[in-house]
Amino acid sequence: RAMSEYYYSDKELFTDFMKELGLDPYNNTLDPTTPEGIGNLAAKAVIEARHGDGANQYGEEEGSQNKPYHNYIGYEPVNSADENVDPNRWQPKYFSDGKGGYFAPGCLTPYWDKVKPIGLKSADQFRPGPPPMIGSKQLEEEVAEVIALQANLSDHDKALVEFMRDGPQSVQQAGHWLKFAQDVSRRDKHTLDEDVKMYFLNQVVAMDAFIASWDSKMFYDYARPYALVHKYYENEIIKAWGGEGKGMMEIEGKQWRPYSPETFLCPPFPSYVSGHSTISGACAEALKLWTGSDEFGEKVTLVAGALTEPDNLGDTVVLEFPTFTKTADMAGISRVMGGYHIQADNVAGLQLGRDVAREVWKFYKEHTGEL
Repeated sequence: RAMSEYYYSDKELFTDFMKELGLDPYNNTLDPTTPEGIGNLAAKAVIEARHGDGANQYGEEEGSQNKPYHNYIGYEPVNSADENVDPNRWQPKYFSDGKGGYFAPGCLTPYWDKVKPIGLKSADQFRPGPPPMIGSKQLEEEVAEVIALQANLSDHDKALVEFMRDGPQSVQQAGHWLKFAQDVSRRDKHTLDEDVKMYFLNQVVAMDAFIASWDSKMFYDYARPYALVHKYYENEIIKAWGGEGKGMMEIEGKQWRPYSPETFLCPPFPSYVSGHSTISGACAEALKLWTGSDEFGEKVTLVAGALTEPDNLGDTVVLEFPTFTKTADMAGISRVMGGYHIQADNVAGLQLGRDVAREVWKFYKEHTGEL
C-alpha cells in the first residue's frame, strides 16, 4: 500500500508481487482484527503523517507546477555539461541513452534536504565542514588517488565497485542494507517482533541519513572526480579505464571517466558527502547498536566486470563482510575506486552516517519504550 503510494509508476510490479505471494492486492480493509487491516492501517498512518513533508510526492509544494517529485526549489547548476565555469562546483555530465544518443541529466531531487527528518532534529544537525577546494594540497592528492585506484583495479576491486554501485533498477543503497538486515534476521533466527523493530530502526536511519547527506550535497554543491580529473589532468597522459571493450589504457586526462557503463556514468547530483558512505555508515552503526555486536559474517560471490564490461570478464570473486563497520568501509572506498568520489566525500560521509545512527538510536529507544 505504502510502496504503491510513493512509487506509483511501479504499482503494477507491487500488485504482481502480492499475487505471487498468494495475497490480495485489492484488499483495502481497515479492520484491525485482521492482518490485512493492520497492514492497511499502518500504511494509512504513515501516508497521512508524511503528507507535506517536503518530498513533494504529490506535486503540492509551491513551485512544483503540480508535478510529483518536481524540483520545486528551482536549483540549477552553475556549470553546464559543456562548460565548467567553477570547477569547485558540480557539473552535469553526458550519459548514453542506450540508443545512440546522449543526454545530460539534471540534478536528482535537489530539494531532498528540505524533507522533514524522522529522528533527527534537522537536516543540518551533523553537517560536516567543507570539502577541499581547488588549489589545496589535499584535493590534489585525493584526485591523484582516484586515478591511481582506477588504474590498478584488481578483479576483487571491480567486483566490489559493481556490487556496491546500486545504480538505476537496483535495490539502491538503503535496499542493500535492508538485504543485509535480512541476513542478520536469518542468522539470528529472529521473531516477528524482532524483525519489526530491527527494520524500523534500519530504515528510519536510512531515511534520515539520506536527508542529512543531501543537506551537505546541496549546501556545498561540490564537484565530482569526473570533472576534477579533467581539471587537474586535462592534457596529461594517464593510465585509466578506457570504457567498455577497451580495458585499461593510456589516455588524456580530459577523457577520463568512472568505472561505469555508458548509460550511468556517474550519479547526477553533487558529490560531498558520498551518499553511499553516509547510508552505509548509518545502517552499519544501527545494526551494530541493535544487535549489540559488530559481527556480520556474510559473503557474496560474483564475476568481476559482469555489470560494467561483460565482454572482458574477470575472475569469480568472493566478497567477505566480516563486520558491519568493515562492510560500510568497503562500500565507502568502493565509491573512490569507482571514480564517483574523492576520499574526503567518503570519510565525511561515513562519519555523518554514524552520527545520524547514534541520534536516531535515541529516537528508536524512546519509541520502543527502552529508555
